[in-house]
Amino acid sequence: QVESLYPRPGWVELDPEVLWSQFIGVIKEAVEAAGLHMRQIAGLGISTQRGTFITWHKRTGKPFHNFISWQDLRSAELVNSWNKSLLLKVIHVIFTVLHFLTGNDRYLAPSFLTFSTHQTSMKLSWVFRNIHEAEEAAKKNNCCFGTVDTWLLYRLTKGSVYATDYSNASSTGIFEPFMKCWNPTLCNLLSIPMSVYPPVKDTRYSRCVQTWCNLMPVISLTVVADQQSAMFGECCFHPGDVKLTMGTGGFWNVNTGEHLFASRRSLYPLIGWKIGEEVVYLTEGSISDIGTAMKWAQDIVIFFLLFNFFLKSLQIQVPELMVTSFLQVSGYDPYLCASFMGLKPSTNRNHLVRAMLESVAFRNKLLYDIIVKKVHIPLRSIRADGGVSNNSFVMQMTSDLINKKIEKPANADMSSLGAAFLAGLASGFWTDKEQLKKLRRIEAVFEPQKDSEEYKPAMDAWLQAMKHSPHW
Repeated sequence: QVESLYPRPGWVELDPEVLWSQFIGVIKEAVEAAGLHMRQIAGLGISTQRGTFITWHKRTGKPFHNFISWQDLRSAELVNSWNKSLLLKVIHVIFTVLHFLTGNDRYLAPSFLTFSTHQTSMKLSWVFRNIHEAEEAAKKNNCCFGTVDTWLLYRLTKGSVYATDYSNASSTGIFEPFMKCWNPTLCNLLSIPMSVYPPVKDTRYSRCVQTWCNLMPVISLTVVADQQSAMFGECCFHPGDVKLTMGTGGFWNVNTGEHLFASRRSLYPLIGWKIGEEVVYLTEGSISDIGTAMKWAQDIVIFFLLFNFFLKSLQIQVPELMVTSFLQVSGYDPYLCASFMGLKPSTNRNHLVRAMLESVAFRNKLLYDIIVKKVHIPLRSIRADGGVSNNSFVMQMTSDLINKKIEKPANADMSSLGAAFLAGLASGFWTDKEQLKKLRRIEAVFEPQKDSEEYKPAMDAWLQAMKHSPHW
């Protein structure tokens, strides 16, 4: 885990050299733990965080800035300006008319287009407005843009491979999933040069390359975005399969098969993976902060002992909830805050912790209801992963609220497993997905135990608290 840097309020960055060093360290550690040598590696699967990006000089390889994290808020003013602009309203009208006349869902997403600070597009536009060296290099066709996977591939292959895959590209907000290309119209609007983008390759990138410092022989490479990788690791291969990740953020992903559902607020269309002729699409809803909020609480002295207890016991019993908590949720207000409301003299640490956990389950309920309403395919299995999925309180409450069974795997880190599965398929270690399904191990199954109506008073209070959290 690379430590985040906070150079200014709202800015979140990662040091590219630290990230590279830790990446190589993880490879060496994994090889040693397996009792192998570096030259025995036949394939490498890389799962990376999405939406975090960097730009660098094409000729020298020198970065123009640190990685800018998906959590970074430096583009907030730009986002607000665009979302309130007359031009965006005109775009909405034009594409609404085009969708009405043609019935083509390709025109539906732009009719709802709203920018957010989580999207790479606005932060990249900020880079070319504020970092002169990047702007000048782009004018001379000497600027490279890349998410984490692109940077690691570039460094790993000593600059011989400059590429990304469809799962990472579609997560940037600059990629047109219907046409499977970088979006020239959006780039023109935001004054982003088209020359900066890497070629987009299949998720199972089978080209063999000579790797960094000749530590590894010619190998096949697989890169995949973390949420799509977790989907693959959970073996959610069929339309209607649902994956719920509760890690740093929260992500509901639905396999929509060959059909790409256009964005309809709160939900986002993605390419899950592309392997040869097979293209699998996903629909995603997200919560900005889950694990981040838990980490914040652990760092506060008043919570420290209690959180150590709850992480071990995975269960908290509090007779009566006396406070409502709100976690930052996906939305279009860059100044949305997390807050505690309803505090009383009798409120104690247990109430605060339970309120935070309940707010995760409540947000899960909201996103699930949106998915059921907007995604018009039958939902099948629901499989959870991520560190917070180890908390049985959150898991059981979510199951109660959505009135569905939720499976939790034995291994909560599905992103790494998905990358391993893809790499194994690319190198021929496994021949098909049916073999992968047989490797699944379920640790626990959470089934509804309470009527969701029993949670209504607490959820109504939470919804009321949400109304006080925007525009901070």
